[in-house]
Order: sequence, then C-alpha cells, then structure tokens
Amino acid sequence: MIKRHPILAVLVLALLVLLGLGWQNRVHLAAFPDIISAYTAKEYCSCRYVMDNPADYCVSYSKQFIPLSGFFDDVQHKHVTASGLGRSNTAAWLGPRLGCRLLDQADALPQ
Repeated sequence: MIKRHPILAVLVLALLVLLGLGWQNRVHLAAFPDIISAYTAKEYCSCRYVMDNPADYCVSYSKQFIPLSGFFDDVQHKHVTASGLGRSNTAAWLGPRLGCRLLDQADALPQ
C-alpha cells in the first residue's frame, strides 16, 4: 500500500499521530471550552471594576479570537457573566483590596 499510495499512507499516519496526541491530552482538551468564558469574565471584570476603565474599552480588551455566545455585565452588583462554547462563567468584584474573582456555579447569581 505504501508504494502504491504514498500520500494516502502519510495522511493515515498523520491522522493516527493526531489521534494519539489527542488521547494523551484529553483532559486538557476537555478543559478548553471553560477557559474561553472564564478568561473573558475575569479580564473584563478586572478591567472594568478594578481599573475603572470604560465598558467599550474593556469589551475590546477582553475580546478573544473565539466569539462568545453571551455576555452580561451587571453594573449594579458588579458581576460579569460570559458564555462561550457551551460553558458559562461569572466573575464578581469583591472589593478594592480583593479585586475580581471567578465564582463557582453555585455562587453565581441567577439571570
């Protein structure tokens, strides 16, 4: 097969290598969707409520290559919720000395 179809053999070998790497890193790959929304919520919260920057600046500051499916900034309670890739995370401003922190899903405010 290798002599007859060398390109196909290389593609099959590359696919097997990628599958092996994916299997070895399956834990990290499973955590990736959560990182998108957590990073955006935390960075926006810090930009907006710790550094006191305007909202439009903080949106562009925390924007990522992968788009979000939802974003909510609760100015009254200083909570930021970001959703992307099927996951949702909330960051809250705790005070001037503590800054912002990601909340557990049980701690997050219902919307």
